[in-house]
Amino acid sequence: MSKLGKGVRKRIVISLYLVFLVFALLTVRLGYIQFVKGEEYTRMAIEQQTRDRVITSKRGTIYDRNMKPLAISASVETVTANPSVVKDDGNAEETARYLADILEEEYNDIYKKLTKNSSYEYIKRKIESAQAEQIKKLMADGKLKGVSLDEDSKRYYPYSNFASHIIGFTGTDNQGLSGIELLYDSYLKGTSGRVVSATNAIGRDMPYEYEKYYSSEDGLNVVLTIDEVVQHFTERNLETAILDNDVKNGAAAIVMDIKTGEILAMATKPDYDLNQPFTVTNKADVEVLESLDKNSQEYKDTLSAARNKMWRNKAVVDSYEPGSTFKILTSAIALEEGAVSLNSTFNCNGAKKVASETIRCWKAGGHGFQDLAKAIQNSCNPAFMDIGEKIGKDNYFKYTKAFGLRDPTGIDLPGETQGIFFSESNYGVVENATTSFGQGFQVTPIQLISAISAVANDGKYMKPHVVKQLTDSSGKVVQKFDGEFVRQTISKETSDQLCLLLEEAVRVGSGKNAYIQGYRIAGKTGTSEKQPRSAGKKIASMVAFAPADDPQIAVLVMLDEPEGGQYFGGVIAAPVVGNIMNDVLQYLGVERTLSSEEIENADITVPDLIEKSRAEATQKLSAEGFKANIIGDGNSIVKQVPKSGTRLQKGSTVLLYTTEEEPQMVTVPAVTGQTVLQANSTVVSSGLNFKISGAGRMIDSGGQTAAVKQDPEAGSTVERGSVVYVEFRHLDVE
Repeated sequence: MSKLGKGVRKRIVISLYLVFLVFALLTVRLGYIQFVKGEEYTRMAIEQQTRDRVITSKRGTIYDRNMKPLAISASVETVTANPSVVKDDGNAEETARYLADILEEEYNDIYKKLTKNSSYEYIKRKIESAQAEQIKKLMADGKLKGVSLDEDSKRYYPYSNFASHIIGFTGTDNQGLSGIELLYDSYLKGTSGRVVSATNAIGRDMPYEYEKYYSSEDGLNVVLTIDEVVQHFTERNLETAILDNDVKNGAAAIVMDIKTGEILAMATKPDYDLNQPFTVTNKADVEVLESLDKNSQEYKDTLSAARNKMWRNKAVVDSYEPGSTFKILTSAIALEEGAVSLNSTFNCNGAKKVASETIRCWKAGGHGFQDLAKAIQNSCNPAFMDIGEKIGKDNYFKYTKAFGLRDPTGIDLPGETQGIFFSESNYGVVENATTSFGQGFQVTPIQLISAISAVANDGKYMKPHVVKQLTDSSGKVVQKFDGEFVRQTISKETSDQLCLLLEEAVRVGSGKNAYIQGYRIAGKTGTSEKQPRSAGKKIASMVAFAPADDPQIAVLVMLDEPEGGQYFGGVIAAPVVGNIMNDVLQYLGVERTLSSEEIENADITVPDLIEKSRAEATQKLSAEGFKANIIGDGNSIVKQVPKSGTRLQKGSTVLLYTTEEEPQMVTVPAVTGQTVLQANSTVVSSGLNFKISGAGRMIDSGGQTAAVKQDPEAGSTVERGSVVYVEFRHLDVE
């Protein structure tokens, strides 16, 4: 028995050891589950027991500098579904039919979502309010079990294609995809909220109510430096230039505050509708796409390329040879380094031989002897090649770096590229010569206007930027972006000299088509050839700033591949710069200062003569400087042509009707190509009034001035005495 007892005791001990071992293993396992895998299993349990619906945050607003909203978020709703509930408690076929009809979607697509093995599916995002109301009614009637409406927001752009390349757009998930929407996405998007509901193991809502709401947090607002009015001026004038000059490869324009580096306007044309950013608008691209099979890879590749081209911001992404606009910087370097002075002289016989290359001036026969001021006014290539020789390689590399032409500017817009300058090992006398007049290397528009602004700003280079500040939903400023001084490029003395020289370049030189009565404009035009040279494609451009005696704003215009007959920057880009300057300076309240000659030739306003006697009307017109032509035998004036308020040149004729009569109709003559005197004679002899506009309005005995546009068009029929508006330009400029 004792032996048997020992065996039992041994087995008991072994059993106890085994029990202890099992408990130890269980304890270790429980510890592992609780402490090592605890968070994971907790998350899995919560996911199994709850349904989590996302509440999209309201994206911040994008404003112009005067707080005009340019991009806003409207509250909308998103349709979601719990397929588990739809399949068990509802009718998937009927639910899919209802939703397909209301949402205007394919039945099969919705049915597939409603019958998936999941507990949460997006049916359609950002639906219209009318659609949401129909769904709510069906839900209230118990016909859409398992379907929910969640809060969402939809991006809306009030001005459609306005400033599209700056503002950018968002995707269906409210994430920024381009422009400011992309670059400042982390500030704009805010923090999404959630609705957490209790569910059972198969994803169905529990019979008792449990729902917790975590509110979303709105994003910050972005206030741009862009002025909506200045942007409209810029876009309107750029669109007109593209049509007038048959510009094939788009155009870009920038208006910059010289003192701060703030961008007041930046336009790229063609543009696109921010509310439909994926819709290709270019007619040529649309025609190509329509000819392809939509299911083919070629179609997909072509569509992608067309969209990327449409979204491309030429002002910061495209580089081009600046041409003669770079002569501003060549002049600045030469004066700063003492390589030339205002008294230096140069001789141009139409060409200059550099090494084995003969490089010609744009003007056949050349410009002869000229000082620096005349060389700038004439935009003379041989003179600038002489200046470039005196500057030399080392100074060109030093100053192109100082003026920011070999690095990105750092502007707060996505996709900025930098110019392409020569390498030091591949820079000889020919490259030095072509650099002097802006060919052989490339810059972006934003690089060039920033550099020229530094010349005008006492030599101070300011970093360009398009965002002014960030604000919260209450309007409180969270962060400000002030003007950032980068470096001193040239001295104030050199800057002052250049301002005077470039003002003369506009007043009497190659930039005279940018001349504006009463405003002191300074600037330089440019015409460059694109690579390959054999293609004959040109870029016409101009950079200018004003007022010349105290520069405030700079304007750059670049027209890529004009094919309307004229391609010189001085002929087709300068008028655009002049028109933008005229609009912007007036808007900014800069007063005009007219010379005695301008005052003498200024237009005068037609007075209101209705109900005045014949004698009184005639006397008043004569006193104002007009002629009177009275029609009818009545005693007082019942009608006048042109109407009161019209501004005309002195000596114009106003028709005064004393009785109600059928108007006398005349045919508008063609005056395009005529001089000022010829066009005036042609229009007046047809019984019409002549209204002159454009920089070529002043008779230029030393050059070629011609009418380039008229309104109404030749051949149209108008009432006698009506006004024919004729624009004149100087055509003898580069």
